[in-house]
Amino acid sequence: MAEFGLIERIRARAAHPRDDVVLGIGDDAALLQPPPGMQLVVAMDTLNDGVHFPHGTEAARVGWKALAVNLSDLAAMGAEPAWCTLSLSLPDGDPAWVDGFLDGFLALAGEHRVALVGGDTTRGPLSISVTVLGFVDPGRALRRDGARVGDQVWVSGSLGAAAAALEQWRAGGARDAALGERLDRPRPRVALGRALGGVASACIDVSDGLLADLGHVCAASAVGVLLDIDALPGADRLRRWFGGEAVRTLQVAGGDDYELCFTVPAGADAIARAAAGAAATGVEVTRVGTVVAGQGVQAVDRDGRPWRPERPGHEHFA
Repeated sequence: MAEFGLIERIRARAAHPRDDVVLGIGDDAALLQPPPGMQLVVAMDTLNDGVHFPHGTEAARVGWKALAVNLSDLAAMGAEPAWCTLSLSLPDGDPAWVDGFLDGFLALAGEHRVALVGGDTTRGPLSISVTVLGFVDPGRALRRDGARVGDQVWVSGSLGAAAAALEQWRAGGARDAALGERLDRPRPRVALGRALGGVASACIDVSDGLLADLGHVCAASAVGVLLDIDALPGADRLRRWFGGEAVRTLQVAGGDDYELCFTVPAGADAIARAAAGAAATGVEVTRVGTVVAGQGVQAVDRDGRPWRPERPGHEHFA
């Protein structure tokens, strides 16, 4: 199918569910009406075939993940998603692949009332770029630079499953379907991020590995973190397939979790408010460490012995 046929195919399926879209797909640019008094939050990610998802991944799963990783960035800022744009680089104009991609992409967009309002299509290696836009009340955005000595460190959900699924795929042997679901269809913690606004002192989404991403919080906040690696959630399922040291590495350095890691002031009221917010969203949260004076993340086991992985996390071009 030619380019303009693909664009029309996308436009026909992307009927926007929002009154604040004045003009969507079909013109040189979209016209959008932000709500008065709100701050605009913008994030963008690119997914490349063979880098961010294995070759041959089902199109619907690629579509879901392309939007999910971007919504996770909005979640980490405590923002409410609203609009997105989509840029597709395709080796050929395969309408069946595009339809499958849209099945996943628009299913997740519908869950969060995100309107697809524009983008681009071009011929080239399979690559997807998405920009998401959302809103946050002034002064309530979650940031990386607010952690303070004495704060508690928490994570949502479980860690390591997506990286474990990728290891299984690379090995070419048996695969755990539940782990594969975490790799291909991450659940952005949008509601939790919104609930943590005004409660968490700092927040980041875990995309490149807990050590690496928590290290960004340390750098921005000029603090250190003492991380209890034996408190990380999700280890039991990983132990069915991997040894103990491998489990630890997957959890702290594997990446692709798209959970939230956040800090909460140590006072009982703040902790109770954070726990109540998490409970209201149905997402489990686990305390995994403490903010301390110093720099960077120091991982220790339950007996207080230092532990260091072979790699700190994923980094492009490293």
